Amino acid sequence: MNSWLDAPRDLRLVVADMDGTLLDENKHIPADFWPLLDLMRERGIVFCPASGRQYATLAQMFDSHLAGMPVVAENGSIVMRDGQALHTTPLAPAVAAETVRRVRAAVAQTPRDAGIVVCGRRGAYVDRADEAFWNEADRYYKALDLVANVLPVAALEAVDDEILKVAVFDFEDASAVVAPALEPLGADGRAQVVVSGQNWVDVMDPRVSKGTAVELIQADLGVTPAQTVVFGDYLNDLEMMRLAHWSFAMENAHPAVLEAARYTAPSHRDHGVVRTLAELLA
Repeated sequence: MNSWLDAPRDLRLVVADMDGTLLDENKHIPADFWPLLDLMRERGIVFCPASGRQYATLAQMFDSHLAGMPVVAENGSIVMRDGQALHTTPLAPAVAAETVRRVRAAVAQTPRDAGIVVCGRRGAYVDRADEAFWNEADRYYKALDLVANVLPVAALEAVDDEILKVAVFDFEDASAVVAPALEPLGADGRAQVVVSGQNWVDVMDPRVSKGTAVELIQADLGVTPAQTVVFGDYLNDLEMMRLAHWSFAMENAHPAVLEAARYTAPSHRDHGVVRTLAELLA
């Protein structure tokens, strides 16, 4: 990785993944991030969270600073600003239903402990309410409903919403059983299957990525890659790296992300985004 401390910079957009990147080991936004966010606003630099998390969750996390902030949610399936959708790319309902069926079949054959979240425009839906899974889903999806409580037919395949993504949480390792079971959906071009964390795999429309969402925001703001900073740590952040001269992989990042990024930031446990931004803004 090249040194960047002495390079000239004209920053206009900062994009950060959340889990494993901006958030600390307790899944909290570091307290010392907020003064930097205020400083960026004073300088006309736009900050944008880009996450697999639901928009309702991100809006809650950034509530005090949400005005005017673009938000990339559901891995790029939806881009929001001031409560309005700037862009959405839904998943075909038939593909969402097949995703649910494939996961159930894979879990039954293994056996495997995995839960499914159908992520819609209005909310997220699950069909199990045990504490272990509900707590994991609730961390990322604050607008969360048990499907039996909101649908006449208590089946995830029958969710009546604009579906943005289907997410699967595997209590062991999402890449071992669930992701391979879903790969045929990607192989024939009907969906995009992305391992977005150690325990999560996401199924989205093939056109969706955080990179596509960031490109839309850059075009909307008139910002170039040379004026863009990106922070990420996992495979769902790869597409963003090529869109920023100031691309930072976290020290704890997946090897592919470390390879794709131009620079390295300290680990999220060491508040790497905050420390790097403080130097960039100095």
